[in-house]
Amino acid sequence: MRKYLVMAMRTPRFDDSVIVPHRDWLTAVRERGQLVETGRFTDGSGGAYVITAENLAAAQELIRTDPIHTTGASELTVHEWEITG
Repeated sequence: MRKYLVMAMRTPRFDDSVIVPHRDWLTAVRERGQLVETGRFTDGSGGAYVITAENLAAAQELIRTDPIHTTGASELTVHEWEITG
């Protein structure tokens, strides 16, 4: 399994009603052993999380099911994450 950093930047369509479904989604991903860590940006612009997946395509497929993506509340980008040091 490889690690992937997901950057989630809020769009003008962001609405607080998506927060609970997003957190529930994160909980489900964590319970499957695929969520490493998560956090929000203190300036309110969005957040990030680290997931594990077999490859980039699998990581992209997973994040496409995140409610902040499916509602258009945030724009998600995913990058393979290599921890050094």
